[in-house]
Amino acid sequence: MFQHILVPLDGSQRAERAIPVAARLARASGGSITLLRIIASPFAPGWQATDSPASMQEPLDADQVGAAEYLAGISAAAVLAGVVTSTGVFKGSPATGILSVARSQKVDIIIMCSHGYTAMTRWALGSVAEKVAFHASTPVLVLREGGPVLAALSPDSHARPLRALVALDGSARAEMGIENAARLIAALAAPTQGTLHLAQVVKPTPTGSEERNIDDAESGAILHKAKEYLDSTANRLREGSIAPAMVDHPLSVTWSVTVESDVATALIGVAENGEDAEGVVLPGGCDIIVMTTHGYSGIASWAPGSITERVLKASRLPLLIVRPQDILEKSNLTWDDTTLSPM
Repeated sequence: MFQHILVPLDGSQRAERAIPVAARLARASGGSITLLRIIASPFAPGWQATDSPASMQEPLDADQVGAAEYLAGISAAAVLAGVVTSTGVFKGSPATGILSVARSQKVDIIIMCSHGYTAMTRWALGSVAEKVAFHASTPVLVLREGGPVLAALSPDSHARPLRALVALDGSARAEMGIENAARLIAALAAPTQGTLHLAQVVKPTPTGSEERNIDDAESGAILHKAKEYLDSTANRLREGSIAPAMVDHPLSVTWSVTVESDVATALIGVAENGEDAEGVVLPGGCDIIVMTTHGYSGIASWAPGSITERVLKASRLPLLIVRPQDILEKSNLTWDDTTLSPM
């Protein structure tokens, strides 16, 4: 479960959109929240050299005091009442700092909002969110500025149960996001039953006038294989063989195949509007999109690494991004912890 939740904040109301989601998840899982504020150091991008170290330290000290007071106020807010909450103020590069804290404190999930900005911290949360999402060793839930309120958090008592679209491509790597999706939806949807909608996009086979019959047959075979795969995956989910979390917290499982050359656009269409969800009615679409980075190009022949990036930038829905374990083990990316200092 998500026992330790990290919420990076930059002082803006936009970034604070992550707090109610984190609070609900913490209550459902019995977990705790760490509120994090990164203060850009005089040597981080965005700062200009001054005449003396002392003149650089003065605004940094003021930022430290302001950040600590800000986090104290947030932790005392009613939305976090009863939730075990800690705070941390560090100086350094924002993306590197968030990743370092997440790793050192062994957090289970990072929840943050994109497109926040404050002049004090001198960092654009949109670009930071992208860097964190694609390099974190833990799942990252990115909320969108101006995006819809999650159904489970809506004050409307008649809001439908929470629904997450899980993007699959037939590969084992893509399936690695299912377990985290099941845990997240089960927690956020409680006490109602949430839904996982498995979605796959199959690119159409180019047709030529002389080979149309062959192409139609090939397309039909690919589509049939995709349907069989999703139906089998849905059954394994219901049985708990893929996501053991569903044994104790059963979720509804649906699936659909869409034929479209632009995979990112198709996934967003199904998630936001329920478009082209073959044989499945998705009134109002989905509330969250779940994707893994660096999947193999399976029967749908698409590269989820690049598709995930496009969906993150284009969709108005929250996106849960999971990096497969084998990618984490093979990754040669390193983050210099020396650029992050407690304050």
